[in-house]
Amino acid sequence: MATATTTKTKTKATKKTKAKKATKKRATPKKNLVIVESPAKAKTIEKYLGRNYKVVASVGHIRDLKKSSMSIDFENNYEPQYINIRGKGPLIKELKKEAKKAKKVFLASDPDREGEAISWHLSHILGLDPEDKSRVVFNEITKDAVKNAFAEPRAIDMDLVDAQQARRVLDRIVGYSISPLLWKKVKKGLSAGRVQSVALKLIIDRENEIKAFKPEEYWTIDGAFKKGAKKFQASFYGLDGKKLKLNNNDDVKDVLSRIISDDFNVDKVERKERRRNAPLPYTTSSLQQDAANKINFRTRKTMMVAQQLYEGINLGSGAQGLITYMRTDSTRISPVAQNQAAEFITERFGSKYSKHGSKVKNSSAAQDAHEAIRPSNVFQTPESIAKYLDKDQLKLYTLIWNRFVASQMTAAVFDTMKVTLSQNGVIFTANGSQIKFDGYMAVYNDSDKNKMLPEMAEGDTIKKVVTTPEQHFTQPPARYSEATLIKTLEENGVGRPSTYAPTLDVIQRRYYVKLVAKRFEPTELGEIVNSLIVEFFPDIVDVKFTAEMEAKLDKVEIGKEQWQKVIDEFFKPFQKELEKAEEGIEKIQIKDEPAGFDCDLCGHPMVIKLGRYGKFYACSNFPDCHNTKAITKEIGVTCPTCGQGQVIERKTKRNRVFYGCDRYPDCEFTSWDIPIGRNCPKSGDYLVEKKVRGGGKQVICSNEECDYKESVVK
Repeated sequence: MATATTTKTKTKATKKTKAKKATKKRATPKKNLVIVESPAKAKTIEKYLGRNYKVVASVGHIRDLKKSSMSIDFENNYEPQYINIRGKGPLIKELKKEAKKAKKVFLASDPDREGEAISWHLSHILGLDPEDKSRVVFNEITKDAVKNAFAEPRAIDMDLVDAQQARRVLDRIVGYSISPLLWKKVKKGLSAGRVQSVALKLIIDRENEIKAFKPEEYWTIDGAFKKGAKKFQASFYGLDGKKLKLNNNDDVKDVLSRIISDDFNVDKVERKERRRNAPLPYTTSSLQQDAANKINFRTRKTMMVAQQLYEGINLGSGAQGLITYMRTDSTRISPVAQNQAAEFITERFGSKYSKHGSKVKNSSAAQDAHEAIRPSNVFQTPESIAKYLDKDQLKLYTLIWNRFVASQMTAAVFDTMKVTLSQNGVIFTANGSQIKFDGYMAVYNDSDKNKMLPEMAEGDTIKKVVTTPEQHFTQPPARYSEATLIKTLEENGVGRPSTYAPTLDVIQRRYYVKLVAKRFEPTELGEIVNSLIVEFFPDIVDVKFTAEMEAKLDKVEIGKEQWQKVIDEFFKPFQKELEKAEEGIEKIQIKDEPAGFDCDLCGHPMVIKLGRYGKFYACSNFPDCHNTKAITKEIGVTCPTCGQGQVIERKTKRNRVFYGCDRYPDCEFTSWDIPIGRNCPKSGDYLVEKKVRGGGKQVICSNEECDYKESVVK
C-alpha cells in the first residue's frame, strides 16, 4: 500500500515539474523597446506597432552641457563635456532597465539634427553601438509611415550629430563669453547669442532708419471715367508721353489746367493672358509668417499648436498625426503625397485642376530628407475632422491643408487689360483683370477682387466724371513684426527653422525689445547691449558673417566640413576680440530716474529702476526698504467688477498689455481688451474696445454669448 502511495506522489511531482517547465517555455517573449521624445507621440506610435513593441519617451534631451560652466575642453579639440541633465536620473534608470530586458532597442527621436543628437546621447547612456541599425526616422506619425520606417532602420548619422554639436558649442562659446561681460559691465541677467544679437541689431537699425527718416511730399490724381453707363477708375501717369512725378500742389495745378474738357481719347489698349502659379507648400518660416498675418498667431503659439497636430490628435478611433514634421526648410513633397493630392483634387474639382508630377526646387540649405509641412492625409479635410480639434488646432490645420492642396493645383489664369487715356498731352492709365480660370484659387484665394474695365478700343472717346488730387507724404519703413523679422532673418540666411521662435522669445524676455501694437521696438537696455556688441564684437552682429557661418554648419551636416575646424576658425579671432572687450568696455551705470513721489513705507524718495521685465518703481532706501510698485497707467474707467477701483494698464512678464483693477488683490478684475466705461444695452455686461484685422477697432460686449457690436469711427 505504501508503495502505491509513493508511486502516486512521484507521479504528481513529475507532472508539476513538467508543468513548471511548460510555463517557463510559454514565458512572455521579449519586446522591442522604442524611445521617442514625447509621451504623446509614444502613445500614438505604440498603437501602430502592436504588442511586440513597448514605446517610451525620453522627454527631450537626457544629456547636455553643464549650465554652471562653459563645458568645452579648448585644449582637447573643443570636446564638449556632457553630463546627464539634472532631474532625469530616475528616467535614465528606467530607460536602462527597459533596454536591458528588451529584445532590441530602436531610437525614434525627431527627424532633424536635434533628434539625431538625442538618439546619439541615448545610445551612449544605454551602451548601444551607434553603428547598429537602431535609428528609425519618420516624417509623419501615421500607421504606414511608422511601419515603413521600422522596416528600414539605419545607423545614427554622425554628420547630423556633429552639425548639432557644432551649433551647440558655437552658441555656448558666444553666449558664455559675452554674457558674463555684460553682467560685469552693464547689469546682471543679460545675455548675448549668435542669432539673437543679429535679430536685435536688425530691430535697432530699423528704429534708427525711422528716426532719421525725412518725409517727402508727393501728390496723386485719381480720375473717375465712364464708357457709356459703366464707370471705372484711372490714375494720372504723365505728360506728353513721359512719366511725371507730382511733387507739390503747383505741379497738380499745371496738370489740371491742361484738361480743357471731359472728353479723353483711348490711345492704347493692351490685352494679355496672365498666369499666377500656386504658392509653394509651407516651410517652418513661411508657416510662422502666414499664421501671424492670417490667423493672428504668435510664433511660439504656431509651433506649439503645430507640435500637437504632428504628435497626434484623437479622431475617435485613436490618436493619429495630422501633419508632417513642422521644423523644415524644404518644400519637397513625397511622390505618395503628390499622388494622393492628385486623386483628391481630381475627385473634388476635376482633372484640369491637378498639376500632378510637378517638381519643386529647394533652397541649397534645405534639409531634403524632410518634406514641406503638409497634411498626413489630404482626405482628412478640415471640415471632416473639425469636431475633434480645438479652435486653434482647426485654424492652423486649415491653413496648412489649404496651402498644401493649392500647391498641387494648376495656375490661375487672368485676362488683363491696360488702357491709356489722354487729352492735350495729359495721360491717365487704368488696369483691369478678370479670372479666366481659378485654378488653385478655388482653394486658396490670394487675389484681389476682379476689377474689370468696360470694353474699349483705340480711338474711342471716354468721358471724365471727376478728378481728385490728393496730397501724400512718404512713410518711414515699418517696424518689424514677428513675421517680417523672421522673413528678413531667413532671406539673409541667419538662423534655421528651429531657432526663430526661441530667438524672438529671448530678446523679449531679456527686455531688449518690446512688442507695441505687434511691432518690435527696442528698449534703452537693448540699445546699450547692441552698441557694445557692435563696437567690440562686430562679426557677431554682421549679417553676412553669420550667414556664412550658417552655410559652414550646413556643410558639416552633409559631411563636407569637419566641425572642430569650423569652430577653430571662429574661435581664434573671437578670442582676441574678447580680450580687447575685457579691457575696453567701461562699467556702464544705468541711472535711476526720480519717480516724483515718496515711499509710502519709509518716506524716502521713490525712483524708477530698470529690471528684467522693464521699468518699475522702487524705494531709493534699498536694501533697508524693499518697497516696489509696478508702473501703471490709468485709462479713466471705473472698475466694472467692484465699482470702486480704477482700471489700469498693466503688463505681463512677456510684456503683453492687459487691464486690471488697481485694488488687486482685493479685486481680481482683468481683461485683455480695454473697457470703455459703458455697459451693453442688450446684456448689461461691460463693453470693451477690441482691435480687428486691418487695423480697425470695434466695441463689443465682454459677454461672449452676447453678439452686441458697435463700429468705431477712425
